[in-house]
Amino acid sequence: MGQGAAVAVTRLAVSTADGLDLRAELAVPAGGDTPRAAVAVCHPHPLHGGSMYNNVVEALFSGLPPRGAAVLRFNFRGTSGSEGRHDHGRGERLDAAAALDELARRWPGVPLLLAGYSFGADVSLAVDHPGVAGWLAVAPVLRVVDPTEMVALADPRPVWMASATDDQFRPYDDLVPMVADAVNTTVSPVPGADHFFMTGLDRVVAVAAEALDAIAP
Repeated sequence: MGQGAAVAVTRLAVSTADGLDLRAELAVPAGGDTPRAAVAVCHPHPLHGGSMYNNVVEALFSGLPPRGAAVLRFNFRGTSGSEGRHDHGRGERLDAAAALDELARRWPGVPLLLAGYSFGADVSLAVDHPGVAGWLAVAPVLRVVDPTEMVALADPRPVWMASATDDQFRPYDDLVPMVADAVNTTVSPVPGADHFFMTGLDRVVAVAAEALDAIAP
Protein backbone atom coordinates (compact mmCIF):
# COMPACT_ATOMS: atom_id res chain seq x y z
CA MET A 1 0.00 0.00 0.00
CA GLY A 2 1.65 3.21 -1.09
CA GLN A 3 1.71 6.51 0.69
CA GLY A 4 -1.35 8.61 -0.08
CA ALA A 5 -3.78 5.67 -0.34
CA ALA A 6 -7.31 6.14 0.99
CA VAL A 7 -8.09 5.37 4.64
CA ALA A 8 -11.28 3.97 6.20
CA VAL A 9 -12.14 4.91 9.82
CA THR A 10 -14.60 3.14 12.13
CA ARG A 11 -15.64 3.71 15.74
CA LEU A 12 -15.68 0.83 18.19
CA ALA A 13 -15.47 -0.18 21.84
CA VAL A 14 -12.48 -2.05 23.23
CA SER A 15 -13.01 -4.24 26.30
CA THR A 16 -10.34 -4.52 29.00
CA ALA A 17 -9.43 -7.55 31.10
CA ASP A 18 -11.03 -5.87 34.15
CA GLY A 19 -14.36 -5.36 32.40
CA LEU A 20 -14.29 -1.80 31.09
CA ASP A 21 -15.35 -0.59 27.66
CA LEU A 22 -13.07 2.01 26.09
CA ARG A 23 -14.01 4.40 23.33
CA ALA A 24 -11.81 3.79 20.30
CA GLU A 25 -11.36 4.43 16.59
CA LEU A 26 -9.70 2.26 13.98
CA ALA A 27 -8.12 3.53 10.76
CA VAL A 28 -7.25 1.00 8.08
CA PRO A 29 -5.89 1.28 4.55
CA ALA A 30 -8.85 1.16 2.19
CA GLY A 31 -9.18 -1.79 -0.14
CA GLY A 32 -9.68 -4.65 2.28
CA ASP A 33 -6.15 -6.04 2.18
CA THR A 34 -4.56 -7.34 5.38
CA PRO A 35 -2.39 -4.53 6.79
CA ARG A 36 1.34 -5.14 6.93
CA ALA A 37 1.36 -4.09 10.60
CA ALA A 38 -1.07 -2.82 13.23
CA VAL A 39 -0.42 0.00 15.67
CA ALA A 40 -2.09 0.84 19.00
CA VAL A 41 -1.58 4.46 20.08
CA CYS A 42 -1.75 5.65 23.70
CA HIS A 43 -2.63 9.31 24.29
CA PRO A 44 -1.11 11.88 26.70
CA HIS A 45 -2.16 12.56 30.29
CA PRO A 46 -5.96 12.67 30.61
CA LEU A 47 -5.84 14.89 33.69
CA HIS A 48 -4.11 17.55 31.59
CA GLY A 49 -6.46 17.44 28.62
CA GLY A 50 -5.05 14.41 26.84
CA SER A 51 -7.29 12.22 24.70
CA MET A 52 -7.14 10.22 21.51
CA TYR A 53 -7.73 13.45 19.57
CA ASN A 54 -4.40 14.94 20.63
CA ASN A 55 -2.31 16.35 17.76
CA VAL A 56 0.49 13.78 18.06
CA VAL A 57 -1.97 10.88 18.21
CA GLU A 58 -3.82 12.37 15.25
CA ALA A 59 -0.59 12.60 13.24
CA LEU A 60 0.08 8.88 13.76
CA PHE A 61 -3.57 7.93 13.22
CA SER A 62 -3.72 9.71 9.88
CA GLY A 63 -0.12 9.26 8.79
CA LEU A 64 0.43 5.50 9.18
CA PRO A 65 -2.54 3.89 7.37
CA PRO A 66 -1.36 5.31 4.02
CA ARG A 67 1.85 3.39 4.72
CA GLY A 68 -0.06 0.13 4.98
CA ALA A 69 -0.67 -0.05 8.74
CA ALA A 70 -3.91 -0.30 10.67
CA VAL A 71 -4.00 2.14 13.60
CA LEU A 72 -6.17 1.89 16.70
CA ARG A 73 -6.45 4.89 18.99
CA PHE A 74 -8.48 4.84 22.18
CA ASN A 75 -9.33 6.87 25.24
CA PHE A 76 -7.84 5.60 28.47
CA ARG A 77 -10.20 4.59 31.27
CA GLY A 78 -12.21 7.50 32.65
CA THR A 79 -11.47 9.69 29.62
CA SER A 80 -14.06 11.17 27.23
CA GLY A 81 -16.58 8.34 27.11
CA SER A 82 -14.41 5.44 28.25
CA GLU A 83 -15.59 3.63 31.37
CA GLY A 84 -13.69 3.55 34.65
CA ARG A 85 -11.43 5.98 36.47
CA HIS A 86 -7.97 7.34 35.84
CA ASP A 87 -5.47 5.01 37.52
CA HIS A 88 -2.17 6.92 37.36
CA GLY A 89 -0.58 4.61 34.79
CA ARG A 90 -1.48 1.31 36.44
CA GLY A 91 -4.87 0.27 35.04
CA GLU A 92 -3.98 2.11 31.85
CA ARG A 93 -1.59 -0.74 31.05
CA LEU A 94 -4.63 -3.01 30.83
CA ASP A 95 -6.16 -0.49 28.42
CA ALA A 96 -3.16 -0.63 26.12
CA ALA A 97 -3.12 -4.43 26.32
CA ALA A 98 -6.80 -4.50 25.37
CA ALA A 99 -6.09 -2.39 22.29
CA LEU A 100 -3.35 -4.82 21.28
CA ASP A 101 -5.67 -7.77 21.86
CA GLU A 102 -8.25 -6.17 19.59
CA LEU A 103 -5.72 -5.75 16.80
CA ALA A 104 -4.41 -9.30 17.26
CA ARG A 105 -7.95 -10.65 17.10
CA ARG A 106 -8.67 -8.83 13.85
CA TRP A 107 -5.37 -9.68 12.17
CA PRO A 108 -3.76 -12.77 13.72
CA GLY A 109 -0.05 -12.95 13.09
CA VAL A 110 0.32 -9.36 11.89
CA PRO A 111 3.19 -7.62 13.75
CA LEU A 112 2.03 -5.13 16.36
CA LEU A 113 3.62 -1.81 17.29
CA LEU A 114 2.64 -0.25 20.62
CA ALA A 115 3.00 3.51 20.44
CA GLY A 116 2.42 6.25 22.96
CA TYR A 117 2.99 9.94 23.52
CA SER A 118 4.07 11.53 26.84
CA PHE A 119 1.99 9.82 29.57
CA GLY A 120 1.00 7.29 26.91
CA ALA A 121 4.64 6.66 26.05
CA ASP A 122 5.49 5.83 29.66
CA VAL A 123 2.48 3.52 29.91
CA SER A 124 3.29 1.78 26.64
CA LEU A 125 6.87 1.05 27.70
CA ALA A 126 5.49 -0.81 30.74
CA VAL A 127 3.26 -3.10 28.66
CA ASP A 128 4.38 -6.52 27.53
CA HIS A 129 2.34 -8.47 24.99
CA PRO A 130 3.21 -11.59 23.00
CA GLY A 131 2.22 -10.00 19.71
CA VAL A 132 4.27 -6.83 20.11
CA ALA A 133 7.12 -6.60 17.62
CA GLY A 134 8.31 -3.24 18.96
CA TRP A 135 7.47 -0.04 20.83
CA LEU A 136 7.38 3.62 19.76
CA ALA A 137 7.66 6.19 22.55
CA VAL A 138 7.11 9.83 21.57
CA ALA A 139 8.36 12.30 24.19
CA PRO A 140 8.57 9.81 27.07
CA VAL A 141 9.02 11.57 30.39
CA LEU A 142 10.13 8.43 32.27
CA ARG A 143 8.43 9.46 35.49
CA VAL A 144 4.72 8.61 35.15
CA VAL A 145 5.70 4.96 35.47
CA ASP A 146 8.76 3.84 37.41
CA PRO A 147 11.42 3.13 34.75
CA THR A 148 12.21 -0.15 36.51
CA GLU A 149 8.70 -1.28 35.48
CA MET A 150 9.25 -0.38 31.83
CA VAL A 151 9.68 -3.88 30.48
CA ALA A 152 10.38 -2.61 26.98
CA LEU A 153 13.71 -1.12 28.03
CA ALA A 154 15.03 -4.54 29.03
CA ASP A 155 13.48 -6.46 26.14
CA PRO A 156 15.37 -7.52 22.99
CA ARG A 157 12.48 -6.39 20.83
CA PRO A 158 13.21 -2.91 19.41
CA VAL A 159 12.18 0.39 20.95
CA TRP A 160 12.12 3.64 19.00
CA MET A 161 11.92 7.00 20.76
CA ALA A 162 11.20 10.38 19.19
CA SER A 163 12.42 13.11 21.53
CA ALA A 164 11.95 16.86 21.15
CA THR A 165 15.19 18.78 21.58
CA ASP A 166 13.36 21.55 23.46
CA ASP A 167 11.06 19.32 25.51
CA GLN A 168 10.15 21.09 28.76
CA PHE A 169 9.86 17.86 30.74
CA ARG A 170 12.48 15.48 29.28
CA PRO A 171 14.58 17.01 26.49
CA TYR A 172 16.58 14.87 24.10
CA ASP A 173 19.91 15.62 25.80
CA ASP A 174 18.45 14.49 29.12
CA LEU A 175 16.69 11.40 27.75
CA VAL A 176 19.65 9.89 25.89
CA PRO A 177 21.82 9.16 28.97
CA MET A 178 18.81 7.87 30.89
CA VAL A 179 18.24 5.09 28.34
CA ALA A 180 21.87 4.47 27.48
CA ASP A 181 21.73 1.01 29.05
CA ALA A 182 18.36 0.08 27.55
CA VAL A 183 18.33 -2.94 25.27
CA ASN A 184 17.82 -2.34 21.52
CA THR A 185 16.61 1.26 21.96
CA THR A 186 17.07 4.04 19.40
CA VAL A 187 16.45 7.69 20.31
CA SER A 188 15.82 10.10 17.43
CA PRO A 189 15.84 13.87 18.01
CA VAL A 190 13.08 16.12 16.76
CA PRO A 191 14.98 19.40 16.28
CA GLY A 192 13.32 22.62 17.38
CA ALA A 193 10.23 20.94 18.81
CA ASP A 194 9.01 21.13 22.39
CA HIS A 195 6.93 18.64 24.33
CA PHE A 196 3.69 19.69 22.65
CA PHE A 197 4.93 19.34 19.05
CA MET A 198 3.46 22.44 17.49
CA THR A 199 6.23 21.71 15.00
CA GLY A 200 8.04 18.49 14.17
CA LEU A 201 5.11 16.14 13.63
CA ASP A 202 6.44 15.16 10.22
CA ARG A 203 9.60 13.91 11.94
CA VAL A 204 7.54 11.97 14.49
CA VAL A 205 5.65 10.22 11.69
CA ALA A 206 8.95 9.54 9.90
CA VAL A 207 10.33 7.78 13.01
CA ALA A 208 7.11 5.76 13.21
CA ALA A 209 7.50 4.84 9.54
CA GLU A 210 11.05 3.64 10.27
CA ALA A 211 9.63 1.40 12.99
CA LEU A 212 7.03 -0.01 10.59
CA ASP A 213 9.67 -0.73 7.98
CA ALA A 214 11.73 -2.59 10.56
CA ILE A 215 8.95 -4.78 11.97
CA ALA A 216 7.11 -5.29 8.68
CA PRO A 217 9.55 -4.92 5.75
